[in-house]
Amino acid sequence: MDAAPAPTRRAEIARDTSETRIHLTLDLDGTGRSDISTGIGFLDHMLTALARHSLCDLTVRAEGDLHIDFHHTTEDVGIVLGQAIRRALADKRGIRRYGHAVVPMDEALAECAIDISGRPFLAWSATFARDKIGEMDTELFEEFFRALAMNSAMTVHLMARAGTNAHHIAEGLFKAFARALRAAVEPDPRTPGAIPSTKGMLEA
Repeated sequence: MDAAPAPTRRAEIARDTSETRIHLTLDLDGTGRSDISTGIGFLDHMLTALARHSLCDLTVRAEGDLHIDFHHTTEDVGIVLGQAIRRALADKRGIRRYGHAVVPMDEALAECAIDISGRPFLAWSATFARDKIGEMDTELFEEFFRALAMNSAMTVHLMARAGTNAHHIAEGLFKAFARALRAAVEPDPRTPGAIPSTKGMLEA
C-alpha cells in the first residue's frame, strides 16, 4: 500500500490596502528560489538572501507609497510573509519547532533564535552606525521583523553580536533568521506527525 503523500507546505497571500498592494507565495520545502520586487532595492536583496538561506521558495510583488517613505511597504511585506509562514505550517505537526543560527559576515556577527510557539514576540538588539543603507532606513529592519514575528506567531530573538559595517550587520541578521527558520520548520524524522508541545497544540 502506497504511503499518503506529504501535505504541501505552501501559502499564497494577497494584501491590498490604501498604502500597499502585495502578492506573495511561499513554499517551505523549496530550494531557495526567489523572485522579488518590492520597489526597495536593499529589501529585495535581503529577501533574496532570506529565501536562499532558508531554502524556501519565495515570490513577492509589492507596490507601495514609496513617494512618502519605505515604512509601509517594508512593514506590510513583513506582515504578509509572517501570515504566509503561519498558513504554510498549518497545525505545525512534525516540525522541529526551534531553530538557532549564528552567522558571520566579515567583521559582523549575527545571531537568531526562533520558537514556533504560537506566542508572537520579537527581541531585537542591533544598532547601526548610519541611518540608511542605500535609500533604505536602517530602523525599518526592526519594523520588518516585528511585523513578521507578530503575524507568524513566532518568538524571534535577533541580535547583532559584532559589526561596524551597516550592510554586513543587516545581511547577517537576515541570513541568521533564514538559517534559524530553516531549522525550525524542518520536519523532525523522530516525531513524524507529532505536535512538538506537551500541550498538544502550538497556539497562544
